[in-house]
Amino acid sequence: MLILPAWFDEANKLRHLTVATIRALEAAGITSVLPDLPGCNESPSPLEEQDLDSWRKAARLAAEQHGCTHVLTIRASAHIAPDLPGFAYAPIAPDTALRALTRARVIASQEGGRKENAANLIESGRQDGLELTGYNLGSNMIAQMSDSAAVLPEALRVIRQAEIGGAALWLRSEPDHDQAQAEALARLIAAEMAT
Repeated sequence: MLILPAWFDEANKLRHLTVATIRALEAAGITSVLPDLPGCNESPSPLEEQDLDSWRKAARLAAEQHGCTHVLTIRASAHIAPDLPGFAYAPIAPDTALRALTRARVIASQEGGRKENAANLIESGRQDGLELTGYNLGSNMIAQMSDSAAVLPEALRVIRQAEIGGAALWLRSEPDHDQAQAEALARLIAAEMAT
């Protein structure tokens, strides 16, 4: 199973849940792989040179290289999933993810005594790229995220937060973990793959 993680700040907040889910899937007999998207984590590629198309290509190549038959996407990564059956955990559209990042920057700017406007930031970012919550996003990434439709691949079965229980970890101000959520997510996936 190819695992496509949440993006940017949500990746930090959901990292422990992601790894714990991988371990729980392994215990259920489901082998998985968690690749670094270009520009993220250990990838040598600059993030500002990436866009949704480059991430889609990387996801497709990772699935092919590892012989993945299914995919689990987390949050906005559903929109870069290769053409495989699988699961989309709490998916959001890339434009929603971008709005959350710009909202965080506007709030931080206000706290620092500066006034910024989210719409103006996105418009500027379409031309020059933009730094959001410590991530330097290129103009193509900003444009593609802001223009992205909220249409999920049909092969993905959406898993809502209510199905695994507990509070949404991406909404917390600091990274946190809930082992019960990871185990519930893995159980649900394993049960559906067994049918």
